[in-house]
Amino acid sequence: MANLPAPFTLLYLPSRFIVRGDAAATAANIVASESLFRFGIVLNLFTFIDQKFLVLALYQLLKVVNKNMASLMVIFALAAVPIAMLNELTQLAVLQLLSGADFLKVFTTEQLQALVYLFLRLHSQGILIAQIFWGLWLFPMGYLVFKSGFLPRILGILLMIGCFGYVVQSFAAFLLPSFKLNIIFYTSWGELLLVLWLLIKGVNVEQWEKRALESA
Repeated sequence: MANLPAPFTLLYLPSRFIVRGDAAATAANIVASESLFRFGIVLNLFTFIDQKFLVLALYQLLKVVNKNMASLMVIFALAAVPIAMLNELTQLAVLQLLSGADFLKVFTTEQLQALVYLFLRLHSQGILIAQIFWGLWLFPMGYLVFKSGFLPRILGILLMIGCFGYVVQSFAAFLLPSFKLNIIFYTSWGELLLVLWLLIKGVNVEQWEKRALESA
């Protein structure tokens, strides 16, 4: 599902702090705006927690279509949560490395800066792992939306396309790290459109109640 803070935490903040290929400048940026860096971590954690409630709400909405597919949707979505939350440890490690603690004096400044850059790179790799499940849960959700009758079929098709966008981009990054592939921008519109549809138009209540009676 569309992660509203994602453009801020996953796109803007990294560009705000990370200077590609320059560990010293990257570390200096984080030290200069430590509060913003910490805010990004907290915002990510809240977002991942909220995702658990979001998927459970969608389960209640879509289980009337097919309970097994709705359960699969929940499994895939919840699998991403612990991966993404634990991945924030790499960013907390960055703060520890830049804390100036006495036990870090065995490292030179250059070594600490290199370690900071390494942990930031690991964080981006962890996001790619979570991203696999962010994609996988879209396929059963798209199938349920397509079959529902109380939501537009086109949204279901777009969600299923979005699944392949996330998965392909993650595995491409692991297999072909030098090949820059950014297809999520073109394949993730179904998530945003579904959110807008639910907020503005909502579901066809009559059709939902009909499906609920059929599945009872």
